[in-house]
Amino acid sequence: MQILAGRFKGLTIKTSPRMPYRPTKSRVRKSLFDKLVPFTYESVLDLFSGSGIMGLEASSRGATSVTFVEKHGKSLSLMKENSLKFRGATFSFIKTDVFSFLKKDRFFDLIFADPPYGRFDLESLSESILEHLNKKGKFILECEKGQEPFLDADLTDYGDTRILTWTNS
Repeated sequence: MQILAGRFKGLTIKTSPRMPYRPTKSRVRKSLFDKLVPFTYESVLDLFSGSGIMGLEASSRGATSVTFVEKHGKSLSLMKENSLKFRGATFSFIKTDVFSFLKKDRFFDLIFADPPYGRFDLESLSESILEHLNKKGKFILECEKGQEPFLDADLTDYGDTRILTWTNS
């Protein structure tokens, strides 16, 4: 997997088929980040980080700080190893479940969430996440194409992936 654009364009991100994650496809990632141009998001939160590719891509495009939240230690270790290639970037790695993290009083300009499909009440999860969004911030949720939109989300489909987006105006 590679970083698609920005100051770290072309950097290879090491992944493992033995890890418990499903990285966002590069086609989806490119289309999603193209919609975020101009990229003006300084603080980014990557929930259910998995490979960390969304937060790493955001860093390459100009985010000054990225917080990764992942409960699987092996995924977090590989993320940390990959992050060493990103000179000058500021990363925080938090090993906990997303719900515990969301009890903290922290706010972000851009939040990504890609929870395991079919395992969570996405509307309830999204309501909690939206409470951590700065003014003019965006929250982007990756889910299955069959997921009905809720909470007035903008919807975009990429193959069998559905992206729901909210902007805090």
